[in-house]
Amino acid sequence: MSSPSQGLSAACTGGGVEPCKATLARSILSGLSFAMPPPPRRPFQPQKGRNSSQPPGKKLPSNKDRGWDPVASWYDKLVGESGSDYHQNVILPAALQMLAAQPGESIIDICCGQGVLVKPLLEVGIRAFKGVDASPRLLESAKARHGCDPRVSFIVADACQTNASWASGNHDAATCIMAVHDVPDIVGMFLNIARALTPAGRAIFVFMHPCFRIPRKTHWGWDADQKIQYRRLDGYSTALEIPITTHPGKGTGEQTHFYHRPLAKLLTAIGKSGLGVVACEELYSHRRSQAGPFSKAEHRAAEEFPLFIALKAVKS
Repeated sequence: MSSPSQGLSAACTGGGVEPCKATLARSILSGLSFAMPPPPRRPFQPQKGRNSSQPPGKKLPSNKDRGWDPVASWYDKLVGESGSDYHQNVILPAALQMLAAQPGESIIDICCGQGVLVKPLLEVGIRAFKGVDASPRLLESAKARHGCDPRVSFIVADACQTNASWASGNHDAATCIMAVHDVPDIVGMFLNIARALTPAGRAIFVFMHPCFRIPRKTHWGWDADQKIQYRRLDGYSTALEIPITTHPGKGTGEQTHFYHRPLAKLLTAIGKSGLGVVACEELYSHRRSQAGPFSKAEHRAAEEFPLFIALKAVKS
């Protein structure tokens, strides 16, 4: 299964989540994404995710085969053509700078969603853009916006499928934006991305920081004695599959899944695919809270704990 790369989530308390696709999308809707909570925090009741041990290449149940199709309309309205506030101010600037796309290049975007990367890459003058996603409905949105350009093509496909036909070895660069934590078989996806690249081709990954942003496992806390806002971690080393309710309170039952993996497992999986990480950047929130008794501590916390991480890898 693949998921749209341009997804996000918001920091939540209780049964909610940290910034990944569904939750960042929910936070966009409420206008509160990643807002620093006013201390003191109410006690948090720990919640568990399911241990994630999906073997490479294994096909998932049919209800997951279409990625984000069940919530595609809602998600597309929230993120749109240019991305959310976090896309525009943090994620895309970092990804595009790290990618450094050149005129005449061919670029493939894995878990492309509704095509947030298409416009800025075409403006650079790339020769070809191919978007891959498991959601036909999100790709319909992408085609409606960009399908008339002869340089642009889209394919409905599972990013994790063994020996994927789209991994043709003729792309100068690949991108995967905000989707590493949305796919169940990370090894399978990294292998396909490596196979999609030319020799010495490069890949850019931007995703939720696995050390500080884990749904239901990481939270903000307030130390009244030290007058600091701190980041609390209730777990890290165990890989988890965490269900995310996309419309809490509405009773629709729609869910997506967040796959947490510790950083070491992610880096090892990248290496096993034949890609070598050559650059890393940790990305911080651009937002600041309004002036108040806790704003100084909140601002410092925002500057100390990154939201996202960006990696550049090169095919060996």
